[in-house]
Amino acid sequence: FRGSSSFGRGGKFSTRHDVTKRRTGGGPLFGGNNDGDNIDPNPGGLNQWSDDDDNKKSFKDMSFFEQIQEWFASDEGKEDVKTYTVSLSVALLLRLLIIEPRYIPSLSMYPTFEVGDQLAVEKVTKRIRPFNRNEVVVFNPPERFRELVGESSRKSKEALIKRIVAVEGDTVEVKMGGKLFVNGVQQDEPFTAEDAEYEFGPVIVPPGDVLVLG
Repeated sequence: FRGSSSFGRGGKFSTRHDVTKRRTGGGPLFGGNNDGDNIDPNPGGLNQWSDDDDNKKSFKDMSFFEQIQEWFASDEGKEDVKTYTVSLSVALLLRLLIIEPRYIPSLSMYPTFEVGDQLAVEKVTKRIRPFNRNEVVVFNPPERFRELVGESSRKSKEALIKRIVAVEGDTVEVKMGGKLFVNGVQQDEPFTAEDAEYEFGPVIVPPGDVLVLG
């Protein structure tokens, strides 16, 4: 701020002020005539953006791969990827260790299951206790089964769904027109559609094994 004073004609006292203002952090803001100061908010008419911003494509104008790259680079994309990764990892762990979906491909277990039925096979119980009679189990075909149906057959590669009729140490026999006997006692099987058309046994279930039918 600079000022001066003088006496004019007739003894009048007058003052003159010259004001120069500086904006914070930059060059001078100036203005102009004796009527007052006019501050230019944008000295020199400079723009605050570059030509690159004008030439940038909108999302809908990008190619598919450019949209994917843009999405991955965004905060929303990063959060979505994190969510999907965690969800997929949990699902895979559940399927591997706890529960697995299965479907029924044949009528061998009818009327308990029909063709096309969807099952959720639980995998934990078998690790904490032994198998019991009348439980339904899912297992990979044993070697003898694959030999009977042929290694090239699709059935030799499919998991089997059967019912346990005897556990280790039991004596099993099918006789008297297809009736099932375990340890000499005829079994009540309300879950079967008809009696077996064969005779079998007697056999003793080896240690660590179970005998299944269906």
